Amino acid sequence: MNYNKKSIEDIDVAGKRVLCRCDFNVPTKNGVITSDKRIVAAMPTIKYLVDHNAKVILCSHMGKPKGEVKPELSLQVVADRIYELLGKPVVMAKDVVGEDARAKALASLADVFVNDAFGTAHRAHSSTAGVADYLPAVSGFLVQKEVSIMGKALSDPERPFVAVLGGAKVSDKLYVINILLVKVVTL
Repeated sequence: MNYNKKSIEDIDVAGKRVLCRCDFNVPTKNGVITSDKRIVAAMPTIKYLVDHNAKVILCSHMGKPKGEVKPELSLQVVADRIYELLGKPVVMAKDVVGEDARAKALASLADVFVNDAFGTAHRAHSSTAGVADYLPAVSGFLVQKEVSIMGKALSDPERPFVAVLGGAKVSDKLYVINILLVKVVTL
Protein backbone atom coordinates (compact mmCIF):
# COMPACT_ATOMS: atom_id res chain seq x y z
CA MET A 1 0.00 0.00 0.00
CA ASN A 2 1.27 3.46 -0.87
CA TYR A 3 1.61 5.91 2.00
CA ASN A 4 -0.23 9.00 0.78
CA LYS A 5 0.28 11.34 3.74
CA LYS A 6 2.98 13.97 4.04
CA SER A 7 5.99 12.92 6.06
CA ILE A 8 9.06 14.72 7.35
CA GLU A 9 10.83 14.02 4.07
CA ASP A 10 8.24 16.16 2.27
CA ILE A 11 9.12 19.39 4.07
CA ASP A 12 12.23 21.44 4.76
CA VAL A 13 12.93 21.36 8.49
CA ALA A 14 16.32 23.12 8.40
CA GLY A 15 16.45 25.86 11.01
CA LYS A 16 12.83 25.30 11.97
CA ARG A 17 11.50 24.58 15.44
CA VAL A 18 9.88 21.15 15.13
CA LEU A 19 7.48 19.88 17.76
CA CYS A 20 7.62 16.10 17.53
CA ARG A 21 4.96 14.10 19.39
CA CYS A 22 6.38 10.72 20.35
CA ASP A 23 5.10 7.79 22.38
CA PHE A 24 7.60 7.61 25.23
CA ASN A 25 5.13 6.04 27.65
CA VAL A 26 7.69 3.38 28.53
CA PRO A 27 7.56 0.91 31.41
CA THR A 28 9.75 1.73 34.40
CA LYS A 29 10.54 0.13 37.71
CA ASN A 30 12.13 2.07 40.55
CA GLY A 31 12.97 4.91 38.16
CA VAL A 32 14.67 2.65 35.59
CA ILE A 33 13.32 2.00 32.10
CA THR A 34 12.56 -1.73 31.74
CA SER A 35 11.97 -1.59 27.95
CA ASP A 36 13.21 1.19 25.70
CA LYS A 37 11.58 -0.19 22.52
CA ARG A 38 9.38 2.87 22.05
CA ILE A 39 12.33 5.22 22.42
CA VAL A 40 14.47 3.21 19.99
CA ALA A 41 11.55 3.11 17.52
CA ALA A 42 11.38 6.93 17.52
CA MET A 43 15.11 7.40 16.93
CA PRO A 44 15.01 7.36 13.08
CA THR A 45 12.66 10.35 13.13
CA ILE A 46 14.62 12.16 15.84
CA LYS A 47 17.95 11.54 14.07
CA TYR A 48 16.51 12.68 10.72
CA LEU A 49 15.32 15.93 12.26
CA VAL A 50 18.62 16.56 14.05
CA ASP A 51 20.66 15.63 10.95
CA HIS A 52 18.58 18.05 8.88
CA ASN A 53 19.29 20.92 11.28
CA ALA A 54 15.87 21.16 12.88
CA LYS A 55 15.49 22.55 16.38
CA VAL A 56 13.75 19.52 17.86
CA ILE A 57 11.20 19.72 20.67
CA LEU A 58 10.09 16.24 21.73
CA CYS A 59 6.89 15.74 23.68
CA SER A 60 5.11 12.73 25.08
CA HIS A 61 3.09 11.57 28.03
CA MET A 62 4.12 9.13 30.73
CA GLY A 63 1.44 7.19 32.54
CA LYS A 64 -1.77 8.82 33.72
CA PRO A 65 -0.95 11.52 36.28
CA LYS A 66 -4.57 12.81 36.24
CA GLY A 67 -3.55 16.44 36.66
CA GLU A 68 -1.07 15.85 39.47
CA VAL A 69 2.70 16.18 39.34
CA LYS A 70 4.02 12.68 39.99
CA PRO A 71 7.83 12.44 40.04
CA GLU A 72 7.69 8.73 39.18
CA LEU A 73 6.04 9.70 35.85
CA SER A 74 8.71 12.21 34.86
CA LEU A 75 10.11 11.93 31.35
CA GLN A 76 13.62 12.65 32.67
CA VAL A 77 14.54 8.95 32.37
CA VAL A 78 13.46 9.11 28.71
CA ALA A 79 15.52 12.27 28.12
CA ASP A 80 18.53 10.50 29.64
CA ARG A 81 18.05 7.47 27.36
CA ILE A 82 17.67 9.66 24.26
CA TYR A 83 20.95 11.36 25.20
CA GLU A 84 22.62 7.93 25.37
CA LEU A 85 21.22 6.91 21.98
CA LEU A 86 21.70 10.23 20.21
CA GLY A 87 24.99 11.31 21.73
CA LYS A 88 23.80 14.91 21.90
CA PRO A 89 22.56 16.94 24.87
CA VAL A 90 18.87 16.61 25.70
CA VAL A 91 17.40 19.38 27.85
CA MET A 92 14.35 18.51 29.93
CA ALA A 93 11.74 21.27 30.14
CA LYS A 94 10.48 21.91 33.65
CA ASP A 95 7.18 23.44 32.52
CA VAL A 96 5.77 23.45 29.03
CA VAL A 97 2.55 25.41 28.79
CA GLY A 98 0.85 25.04 32.14
CA GLU A 99 -1.74 22.81 33.65
CA ASP A 100 -3.84 21.83 30.62
CA ALA A 101 -1.19 21.85 27.85
CA ARG A 102 -3.41 24.02 25.66
CA ALA A 103 -2.93 23.30 21.95
CA LYS A 104 -2.40 26.89 20.81
CA ALA A 105 0.19 27.55 23.53
CA LEU A 106 1.95 24.29 22.70
CA ALA A 107 1.90 25.11 18.98
CA SER A 108 3.46 28.53 19.69
CA LEU A 109 6.71 26.74 20.57
CA ALA A 110 7.24 25.48 17.02
CA ASP A 111 7.05 26.11 13.28
CA VAL A 112 6.18 22.53 12.26
CA PHE A 113 4.42 19.60 13.94
CA VAL A 114 5.56 16.00 13.42
CA ASN A 115 3.37 13.23 14.77
CA ASP A 116 5.39 10.09 15.41
CA ALA A 117 3.09 8.64 18.08
CA PHE A 118 0.92 6.10 16.27
CA GLY A 119 -0.52 4.73 19.50
CA THR A 120 -1.98 8.11 20.48
CA ALA A 121 -2.68 9.57 17.03
CA HIS A 122 -6.38 8.71 17.29
CA ARG A 123 -6.85 10.75 20.45
CA ALA A 124 -7.99 14.36 20.16
CA HIS A 125 -5.43 15.68 22.64
CA SER A 126 -3.62 19.02 22.55
CA SER A 127 -0.31 17.33 21.72
CA THR A 128 -1.75 15.20 18.90
CA ALA A 129 -4.70 16.63 16.97
CA GLY A 130 -4.81 20.05 18.64
CA VAL A 131 -1.45 21.44 17.56
CA ALA A 132 -2.11 20.26 14.00
CA ASP A 133 -4.80 22.97 13.80
CA TYR A 134 -2.14 25.66 14.24
CA LEU A 135 0.97 24.27 12.53
CA PRO A 136 1.88 22.54 9.28
CA ALA A 137 1.64 18.87 10.29
CA VAL A 138 3.37 15.79 8.89
CA SER A 139 4.06 12.29 10.10
CA GLY A 140 7.32 10.85 11.33
CA PHE A 141 8.88 7.62 10.09
CA LEU A 142 7.29 5.46 12.80
CA VAL A 143 3.75 6.63 12.00
CA GLN A 144 4.49 6.26 8.29
CA LYS A 145 5.64 2.66 8.86
CA GLU A 146 2.69 1.74 11.10
CA VAL A 147 0.11 3.19 8.70
CA SER A 148 1.70 1.43 5.72
CA ILE A 149 1.77 -1.92 7.52
CA MET A 150 -1.77 -1.49 8.84
CA GLY A 151 -3.02 -0.38 5.43
CA LYS A 152 -1.54 -3.39 3.67
CA ALA A 153 -2.89 -5.74 6.32
CA LEU A 154 -6.38 -4.35 5.80
CA SER A 155 -6.37 -3.89 2.02
CA ASP A 156 -4.52 -7.05 0.98
CA PRO A 157 -4.11 -9.37 3.97
CA GLU A 158 -2.30 -12.68 3.85
CA ARG A 159 -4.63 -15.57 4.74
CA PRO A 160 -5.53 -16.76 7.23
CA PHE A 161 -5.94 -13.27 8.66
CA VAL A 162 -6.15 -13.20 12.46
CA ALA A 163 -6.35 -9.99 14.49
CA VAL A 164 -5.48 -9.60 18.15
CA LEU A 165 -6.61 -6.42 19.86
CA GLY A 166 -5.72 -5.28 23.34
CA GLY A 167 -6.32 -2.39 25.65
CA ALA A 168 -8.53 -1.40 28.51
CA LYS A 169 -11.33 0.44 26.70
CA VAL A 170 -13.37 -1.59 24.22
CA SER A 171 -15.34 1.54 23.32
CA ASP A 172 -12.18 3.01 21.73
CA LYS A 173 -11.90 -0.03 19.48
CA LEU A 174 -15.50 -0.53 18.28
CA TYR A 175 -14.84 1.19 14.95
CA VAL A 176 -11.78 -0.96 14.28
CA ILE A 177 -13.57 -4.12 15.41
CA ASN A 178 -16.42 -3.47 12.96
CA ILE A 179 -13.95 -3.02 10.08
CA LEU A 180 -12.00 -6.13 11.03
CA LEU A 181 -15.05 -8.39 11.43
CA VAL A 182 -15.60 -8.55 7.66
CA LYS A 183 -11.92 -9.16 6.89
CA VAL A 184 -10.57 -11.59 9.48
CA VAL A 185 -10.91 -15.32 9.96
CA THR A 186 -10.54 -14.97 13.72
CA LEU A 187 -10.67 -11.94 16.03
